[in-house]
Amino acid sequence: MRDDATAGGDPAQDDTSDDGPWAPDDAGRRETVAERLDRNWNELLQELRVTQTGAQVLTGFLLTVPFQQRFGRLDDLEVVTYLVLVALSTTATGLLVAPVSLHRYLFRRRLKRETVVLGHRLARLGLLALGLTIVGCVFFLFDVVVSAAAGAVAGGVALCGLIGLWVVLPWSVARRSPGKPPAAF
Repeated sequence: MRDDATAGGDPAQDDTSDDGPWAPDDAGRRETVAERLDRNWNELLQELRVTQTGAQVLTGFLLTVPFQQRFGRLDDLEVVTYLVLVALSTTATGLLVAPVSLHRYLFRRRLKRETVVLGHRLARLGLLALGLTIVGCVFFLFDVVVSAAAGAVAGGVALCGLIGLWVVLPWSVARRSPGKPPAAF
């Protein structure tokens, strides 16, 4: 999500334009800082709804793996990989659900800016953990079904694909658009 809560791109900074509290942002919206923070929070929640569901389903799937007959035949690398994946997917789920808990705790305390900024950071960390989980799952599945070498290749392809789709593509679109420079992931 592109942070456009303020003219500087950082929702923690105040809007200091000459138009007062109704200053237009880069998209031409005329909204107060509070309205912009509300809009940013709502956009973040929409994004989290999609990623939370995916992370929770992936975590649930991983938690069922030890109950399969073939689990006892995994080698040491596969068991360690599995345990790392459970830790990563649990971390991703926790990070992606954390903004909701944060909002519940900070609700009506006049800390919307802090809620938006921290929620945004937690979402980014959650996406990182989810991406690593997805890459690890691809490695794990190819390792179990084909070989460790196939797992390494497939995991590398998945990593490159996710970096391309989740980092390079948005960064290049933001870089070509007028206005603010793209934020680092």
